[in-house]
Amino acid sequence: MINKTQDHKASIIIIDDHPLLRRGIVQLIEDEEDMEVLAETGSAAEGIRLAVELDPDLILLDLNMPEINGIEALKQLRAEGVCSRIVMFTVSDHEEDVVAALKSGADGYLLKDMEPEELAGQLRQAATGRMVVSERLTVLLAEALRNQRSRPAGPDISSLTTREMQILRLIAEGLSNKMIARRLDVMEGTVKVHVKNLLKKMQLRSRVEVAVWAVQEGVTRHPNP
Repeated sequence: MINKTQDHKASIIIIDDHPLLRRGIVQLIEDEEDMEVLAETGSAAEGIRLAVELDPDLILLDLNMPEINGIEALKQLRAEGVCSRIVMFTVSDHEEDVVAALKSGADGYLLKDMEPEELAGQLRQAATGRMVVSERLTVLLAEALRNQRSRPAGPDISSLTTREMQILRLIAEGLSNKMIARRLDVMEGTVKVHVKNLLKKMQLRSRVEVAVWAVQEGVTRHPNP
């Protein structure tokens, strides 16, 4: 099912193999004035094709699907050059699933037991460039990151430049590269280079890990350099 695009609305593709759930989400989004569903499908392969063709603002992707699971679909989407925000939508609150999704390029991880109004709000936040994670997973992510930092080599901000520190704090606020570029009045490509460098220096693999670490360590409470 494909609907006519309106530029002022955030465009969304739903990839989930449960027809009733897809229909419910479509109806939820149709009630929102600033969002619309471009397409919905129960096939991961079809979803990947639609994402490449339609270039939506946001993709809501189920984790557990037949033939191609959500993590593999996520990797294929990124390999195809899809730059849309991708949010995993699942019943699984297992640490390994959450971490695997975020490390594979997801921009969020939401659980299916949330209230409809909360889901609509989270989708809106995700579509406008913010990372979204179900509230009860925050502690789980912090613990996973703490375990990772117990290794000899871990996050270290001592080598970050002044600009990289500014960007780290903005990532912790949930801002996308585009929004960071606007805040700092620089090119988005410049922000991407800084993000790549700070991830390498901190030995972290995703923006979400940076955000969780920064909040946990209180970096966001420090004044901007």
